[in-house]
Amino acid sequence: MNMEDAAQPVLYEVRDGTAWITLNRPEKRNALSEPLQERLHDLLWEADEDNRVHAVVLKAAGPDFCSGYDLQKYDQPIPGHIDHKRGRAKFDDDTWHQERAQRLRMALFDMHKPVIAQVHGRCLAGGTDLALLCDIVICADDALFGFPPARSQGSLPSHMWLYLVGPQWAKRLLLTGDSIRGDDAAHIGLALKAVPANQLDAEVAALAKRLAQIDTDLLSANKRIVNVGLELMGARTLQRMAAEMDARGHLAASRTQFNDTVRTQGLKEAVRQRDEPFGDPMVKL
Repeated sequence: MNMEDAAQPVLYEVRDGTAWITLNRPEKRNALSEPLQERLHDLLWEADEDNRVHAVVLKAAGPDFCSGYDLQKYDQPIPGHIDHKRGRAKFDDDTWHQERAQRLRMALFDMHKPVIAQVHGRCLAGGTDLALLCDIVICADDALFGFPPARSQGSLPSHMWLYLVGPQWAKRLLLTGDSIRGDDAAHIGLALKAVPANQLDAEVAALAKRLAQIDTDLLSANKRIVNVGLELMGARTLQRMAAEMDARGHLAASRTQFNDTVRTQGLKEAVRQRDEPFGDPMVKL
């Protein structure tokens, strides 16, 4: 890897009929900054247009898949209108920004070629927004899935949980912000399969190799009919509602308190105060 590539928030490589897209902010646990999300969006469509590519693998550098959205912006007060552009202080402005960011992520759902999420370590908050929009999730058995910000900061700006695990498991995990291990995530349908961490690369590569043998037109047809079925079940409408509901959740007093704590005591302390009352966050089957 050259120095220019190392500085990129997302890496891209095509080999053996597969586009390998790697989140590349390991020092930030691959937190989703706006530049990262924009580059990821562009690379997904680049892969979709590339006739050499049959499928995409979305993975991550470092010890975690993704810790969530980059919260550094919360160390400043929520801006109002600046230079005739939308701020975030008003409900509609916040919704507008949430929907704009969601459109970047929806490339995973809308692109014609299948995407495999290769998940290891923590896959939390915004990390789940990415992984669960992929077509197939394969994870390490000790990976960690959850949406802890649901405890105090807002709702989920993307929402595929209902379609993957059903209403009761979706509520169990999201009403508490608790987390679930990869092997249990596979058991309830949040992931397709969980394997030991040292076998994850090989497991994903083997599936990608199988997909590379299929005509891309057929891969597209079979992905899109399933996703149209999800749309008929309301999945796309629910994504739009999720973005708006997150903006509504941002009006909660607990969200204001969290942001105030970030500004006065730092993000680490705000997260500690959010999570400490819950003790062990792990859901065990």
